[in-house]
Amino acid sequence: MANRSPSIRIGDDAPGYDLDCFSIPKNYAQDLEKVFIPHGLIMDRIERLARDVLQDMGGQHIVALCVLKGAYKFFSDLLNAMETLNRNSDQASPIMVDFIRVSSYCNDQSTGSVRVLGGADLSSLAGKNVLIVEDIVDTGRTMQALLPLVEQHGPRMVRVASLLVKRTPRSLGYTPDFSGFEIPDRYVVGYAFDYNDYFRDLSHVCTLRETARDKYALAVQKL
Repeated sequence: MANRSPSIRIGDDAPGYDLDCFSIPKNYAQDLEKVFIPHGLIMDRIERLARDVLQDMGGQHIVALCVLKGAYKFFSDLLNAMETLNRNSDQASPIMVDFIRVSSYCNDQSTGSVRVLGGADLSSLAGKNVLIVEDIVDTGRTMQALLPLVEQHGPRMVRVASLLVKRTPRSLGYTPDFSGFEIPDRYVVGYAFDYNDYFRDLSHVCTLRETARDKYALAVQKL
C-alpha cells in the first residue's frame, strides 16, 4: 500500500469545545455536552484521506461502497474531495458508487450482532477496486461481517475508509486502511452519527449529555 497519513489521535482526557463557540441548532443545544470534532477539522482531514485513497487505489475503476446510514455524510464529502483531485490529475480514476445498509446499534450500545439489511448487487464488484466507506469502527464486527460478503465476489482490491476509530476494550482488533480520527471510548453524535436516528443533522461531531440519552431512549420506546 502507498504511504498513508496517520489518523489524528484524540486523547482520553480531551475536553472538547464549548458549544457557545459554534453554531448549534437550538433544538439540540440542551442535549449536547461539547463539540468534540469541529466540522472544519473534519473537512480538512477528509481532503488528505481522499489523496491517500487515490494514491493507493487510483489508476483503476473504483467502486465506492457506502455503509448506510451513518456514513452518508463522510461518503459524500470524501467522494467530492476525490472528484476534485481527479479533475486536476492526468490519470483520473473513474469512480462508481453503491450503497449497503447494516444495523448493529440499539441506543448507545453495539448489539453484538450485525445485520445486512439490503443494498447493492455485490456481483458487480468483480474485478474492481472496492472502497468500503464506514462512519466508525467500534468493535469491528461490522467489517468482520461485511468484508467476507464483498470478497466472495472477486474484487481486484478491497480497502476500508472510516472517519472514526474508537479505542475500546470491546474491539476485536480490526483496523481500517484509512481512518480520520482515533477517539476515546465515548459515544458521539453529529455529522450523520446518530442516537436512535436523532442528531444526524449536526455539522460537528459532539458528545451527549446523560439526560439526552434518557430523553431519546424513552422517545424510541414510546413509538
